[in-house]
Amino acid sequence: MPSLIFAFVIITNLLSVCVVVQAQGQIGNYTLTVQDSARGNRNIETAVYYPALSSGTGTTIDTGQYPIIVFGHGFAMNWNAYQNIWEALVPNGYIVVFPKTESGLFSVNHQEFAWDLQFLVKYMQVEGQNTNAPIYNAVAASTALMGHSMGGGAAFLAADSLCTAFDSTFKTIIGLAPAESNSNGVSSIISALQVTCPSLIFSGSQDGVTPPSVHHLPIFNNISGCKTFVSILGGGHCYFAGPNFNCDFGESVSSTGISISRTQQQMTCSNILIPWLDYYLKNDCAALGIFSDSIASSVVSTQQLCTAIPTVQIIDSAGSLTASLQGSSYQWYLNDSLLAGAINRSFVAQTNGVYTVAVFTQTACPILSDAYLFSVNSIIYQDALDVKVYPLLLRPCHTLKRSLVHACIAGNDTPASACLKATVDLKDRSCDLKSSDDSAVDLHNGRYNPDPKKIARARAFAALKELILLLIKCTFIPTSLRFCARLRQLNMS
Repeated sequence: MPSLIFAFVIITNLLSVCVVVQAQGQIGNYTLTVQDSARGNRNIETAVYYPALSSGTGTTIDTGQYPIIVFGHGFAMNWNAYQNIWEALVPNGYIVVFPKTESGLFSVNHQEFAWDLQFLVKYMQVEGQNTNAPIYNAVAASTALMGHSMGGGAAFLAADSLCTAFDSTFKTIIGLAPAESNSNGVSSIISALQVTCPSLIFSGSQDGVTPPSVHHLPIFNNISGCKTFVSILGGGHCYFAGPNFNCDFGESVSSTGISISRTQQQMTCSNILIPWLDYYLKNDCAALGIFSDSIASSVVSTQQLCTAIPTVQIIDSAGSLTASLQGSSYQWYLNDSLLAGAINRSFVAQTNGVYTVAVFTQTACPILSDAYLFSVNSIIYQDALDVKVYPLLLRPCHTLKRSLVHACIAGNDTPASACLKATVDLKDRSCDLKSSDDSAVDLHNGRYNPDPKKIARARAFAALKELILLLIKCTFIPTSLRFCARLRQLNMS
């Protein structure tokens, strides 16, 4: 399996904020109004922004498949206060959707707003199949819920039922200073108990509008899935959005000690947010390394709790190899080469070699199994002189600790077993084999004793050497192996 290449982000300013360079793309937009029949045909007016060949309303979408981000605005804020959000995300290959509902100062219904977000998570997949929609045939089957303040809290109200219903397109949730929405008989903090999807919460350390200890952290603490909490040091509540009179006025009378600018806070947020989305929505495995580097920045403090990635073993039942972990799809490999069409949980092996299987789940990147050395009829090597090598014991690759490989041979021409030690240098991928019976064979110098029994042993050692060298070439190397070679009586005359 090709090695994953992890990119590095260059730190480019004095505050050690890693800058994500936006793609050079144009932004198209349009407005649609959809109706939720389950709520009396409630109208949900929605603004949609997408990667386009040229900027403007209803312009042609750029070629590609783009994940959906459904974004909820803050209390008493309009969707257009988040121009910084769509300008950061759309050029990086995302379709960003903003419901315009519940934007007033009075009679705001948090639960209805949450249902609007939830409805759009599902509806935008339908919109992608609408031949009259500007985003026709360009919607990927992966969606994120995201929101700021009230919208962040509403996102968690929406996410609880999406998680319990196991919606396959819903991949992750992101809250920007999410507020506890406890009106209308609901609670974002309680809803977070049902959230099992990967979750990312941003908080400004100086937020006095929704103090982190009262709002952001209780939501974070209740999430049961993989979760990361990012506190932007010196940051505020409203700086996640553009200038907005209502929000900024509330901040001016409640928050103190804000020590960074709006631009700096948004830059820090985007740097961390984009690789998170790339990892969970685009299956970009390298983005995980970028994300990890970003949250190590000195301008943030973080908490991260994730369930350990499960290990995968290969179970052999008479040549039928099965992945121990159930997933949504699979890919099998032989000697580190992809096996075309081998995409089921089980695979019937017919060729000797080292097998691995990649198990795909709802998370972004596949989980690769430990390597398994398979042999037809238990024979893993057979040379022209019919010297056969049988596996006796293989320790899984995750026990990779030593570079000492043990091997034994037993010939039917002698009651004793001769042992072989192989020192494998993983750095330069070389191996030096030496027999415990130095008079029998010196493989390192290639000198063979003419005694037929010793020639037979030498052939077995050569077979083992070739096999071990084959294993060394594999990405996953079993470095603590034990073999037994059974020699057929050879007619040396």
